[in-house]
Amino acid sequence: MSTYPRTQNQQTFVFIKPDAIQRSLTGTFIQKFENAGLKVVASKFMIPEEAKLWVHYNKSDEWYTQKGQNTINNLQEKGIEITKPAIDYGKDIIKSLIEFMTAGPVMALVLEGNEAVDVVVKLVGSTEPKSSDVGTIRGDYTTDSYKISNIDRRAVRNLMHCSDTPENAKTEIGIWFEPSEIVKYNNVNDIILYDVSWSHIAN
Repeated sequence: MSTYPRTQNQQTFVFIKPDAIQRSLTGTFIQKFENAGLKVVASKFMIPEEAKLWVHYNKSDEWYTQKGQNTINNLQEKGIEITKPAIDYGKDIIKSLIEFMTAGPVMALVLEGNEAVDVVVKLVGSTEPKSSDVGTIRGDYTTDSYKISNIDRRAVRNLMHCSDTPENAKTEIGIWFEPSEIVKYNNVNDIILYDVSWSHIAN
């Protein structure tokens, strides 16, 4: 029986978005996760349901207002007329995102590994591709920005969604996967990274 502690493991949720699917980047991105020591424990290729996406992207009025004000600022810089309050512009962001997410297939993944949430956030990069570091998925594979997407009234093309906290990961996994769809298994990475009996190799 394995001696490594399972308490170090964590699960997180990832959406590979339609823009990445259309560019045939799915395998490239999964390889980056696997190269980092994470493993895929569930996957689903689908066109997501709109109703589930509204649950997935559940936002507060404060969030809508803040994001909507950013949109207003960008429109004002371009001399474009403001026609509604900030909160409505904020809601439009989610509407356009859902339109984008239902425009083609996505790949939903559950990844597992040590500190999986933070590891995936690091690999994926910041939400705005323009601001993402070199070496991250968003920094290396796209150049979109909030400013241009706001002006174009569309969702930012940032290739991927990932859970940002363990709590959100648990919620998002529950939206898109049944417990029976998540496979529990061990692989060589588990043994190398977590099995204390391997500690003698360095001696």
